[in-house]
Amino acid sequence: MAKRIFRAVIMGPPGSGKGTISARIAQSFGLKHLSSGDFLRENITANTEAGVLARTHIEKGLLVPDDVMTLVLLPRLKEMARHSWVLDGFPRTLAQATAMSSVCDLDLAISLNIPFETLKERLKGRWIHPASGRGVDDITGEPLVQSDEDKPEAVVSRLRHYKDIAKPVIDFYKKQGILHSFSGTETDKIWPYISSLLSTKVPPV
Repeated sequence: MAKRIFRAVIMGPPGSGKGTISARIAQSFGLKHLSSGDFLRENITANTEAGVLARTHIEKGLLVPDDVMTLVLLPRLKEMARHSWVLDGFPRTLAQATAMSSVCDLDLAISLNIPFETLKERLKGRWIHPASGRGVDDITGEPLVQSDEDKPEAVVSRLRHYKDIAKPVIDFYKKQGILHSFSGTETDKIWPYISSLLSTKVPPV
């Protein structure tokens, strides 16, 4: 019997641990981990049409618009048509979710509900190496800076903004009957619940 294709997305505010949980799902269940941030960086580095458009927004400190994000993501999702995957960082908006549904059917949408205070604490601790975007630069020994978007006042507005744009996406997946929400303050405590839900849908590796 052919192995069934399984596709999941993970949604959550900045600092909610989407990347960590996606990586664990990929490892435990043999899915490919797709990251919208990685695809975006690849496009920017390669100077693709979408990459050039994205860079102009990022340099102005703006969010990358829906049409540019879909230009980056949809071709990659079409390429992955025969693979099972978990995607983090996309869709962020209802327009992105709708565009995505035109190229693939999802089996599961996971929403991470992390308390506001926890997110503020986590983001406060995020310092980056400006040249590479790496969290801590042990390689070059160059100084680390706090990203402007992780400064306290920016954090609060990013979290509020997330809440506003995420609600229609969450409702979209709720109507399809594929939404599962998980709440908590620690990734390690949320993980067993996510893992047991997935093991009812995908055979573990």
